[in-house]
Amino acid sequence: MRIENVLSAKGLAFLLLFTAIALAASSLNFSQVLGAENQSFTFFQFMGPIAGGFLGAGAGVLSVFLAQIISFIYLGKAPELINIIRLAPMLFAALYFAKYSKGKLWQAAVPLACMALFMLHPVGSQAWFYSLYWLIPAIVLLLPENLFLRSLGSTFAAHSIGGIIWLYFIPTTPEFWAALIPIVAFERLLFALGISGSYIAFNTVLSRFEAVAKSGLVAIDRRYVLLAEGN
Repeated sequence: MRIENVLSAKGLAFLLLFTAIALAASSLNFSQVLGAENQSFTFFQFMGPIAGGFLGAGAGVLSVFLAQIISFIYLGKAPELINIIRLAPMLFAALYFAKYSKGKLWQAAVPLACMALFMLHPVGSQAWFYSLYWLIPAIVLLLPENLFLRSLGSTFAAHSIGGIIWLYFIPTTPEFWAALIPIVAFERLLFALGISGSYIAFNTVLSRFEAVAKSGLVAIDRRYVLLAEGN
């Protein structure tokens, strides 16, 4: 979906629908962000990246950005720097999900750069092994294409940016990062499963919508449509 198509009547309607669902998901906390007060992961983590899969890179990132801004205002979050820059990880997750394809190693540039930044930090250098998680977005690009791997790469791409934001803006210790390792593994596996499930659910619902509306606005992946005709 091209950016200009977002400005059409049908494009705006779809964007508003996605925003409404995203707003609802953003209102439901999933888990507390360790080490920070009043910071939580929400169920938006499960659906944000898939916007890139349906709308394409440009429109997908734009839709996620608008959804986050509206959620930011609606939920009355304080306009603090940490709250504002926390918008960035999900934008890159949507971009990664949209551009995911075996062999496109350029998508690994940001996570690998985050690894370098982590290891160069005085605290990060003492817990350098934590940043090895950010090899995952690169590794999955070398493996056969798969929805779960696509979701896993996307959520860890977001995690790499979020980790660097946390490291450089929030006082931490090497012990803090070491203690996060098992928590991150469990958390990101759940996020990847949630993203995969959301993508299947949206493909299924939107395929029914497209069959009637024939808008041509969204890219339906028929492999992930449940109870599709002919199955």
